[in-house]
Amino acid sequence: MSYSPLTSLDDRVAIVTGGARGIGLESAKALRENGAKVVIVDINAEAGEKAAKDLGVDFVETDLTRSDAVTKLAGDIRSKHGRIDIAFNNAGIAFHVPSEECTDEDWHRVIDINLHAVFYCCREFGKMMLEQGKGSIINTASMSGIISNTPQPQSAYNASKAAVIMLTKSLAGEWAKRGVRVNSISPGYIGTEMTRLAMSNQDLYANWLKLTPMGRVGEPREIASVVVFLASDASSYFTGSNLVVDGGYTCW
Repeated sequence: MSYSPLTSLDDRVAIVTGGARGIGLESAKALRENGAKVVIVDINAEAGEKAAKDLGVDFVETDLTRSDAVTKLAGDIRSKHGRIDIAFNNAGIAFHVPSEECTDEDWHRVIDINLHAVFYCCREFGKMMLEQGKGSIINTASMSGIISNTPQPQSAYNASKAAVIMLTKSLAGEWAKRGVRVNSISPGYIGTEMTRLAMSNQDLYANWLKLTPMGRVGEPREIASVVVFLASDASSYFTGSNLVVDGGYTCW
């Protein structure tokens, strides 16, 4: 495969969390196609092992909500590969429930994986990048971090993704002069396993399409191309940015 030298990732080590399916899987594939050595991280061992086998990459089963597990993960990758050049912190969950019915357990479950785990990964992978003097961290936020979706109620999800955007900006400012870039991607509605159940609700799905100027949901590959861009030297002057990829949803 030929690709632009600017997006070449030859010999770079890339971690993709939540890499067993959806956006993570498609991004792992795109990173590998552009030359990176990829490590997929997921809590779903069966799906992760299959994805890794299909792509010819490494897989590590890890619960990213445990900070000690993330510390071990970073150490294991250092021992095997010697470095981390790209970290796509993508693992996350969605949860729709009226806020007055949201339990403490539900709230913490969303915040734990969508925010706490992202911070743990940024911190541990960032330490290695800071030692190296170079690296690119990409966090999955959401258009839900800058708007409130309708008609589905999802305050925990929205709050978690807004926090990821601000975490990204904060780390970018801290680490810019030390060679580490930190950016986020805010997808709109993307056709993944996470959204397909909601898409089966015809009224809900029709509402999504009506509110999206392009009139369709996105494909995981359309996010993967942005991941490659932010991972590569093509985005060398990008840090603290939140790239919204939503078919125009947030322009209205």
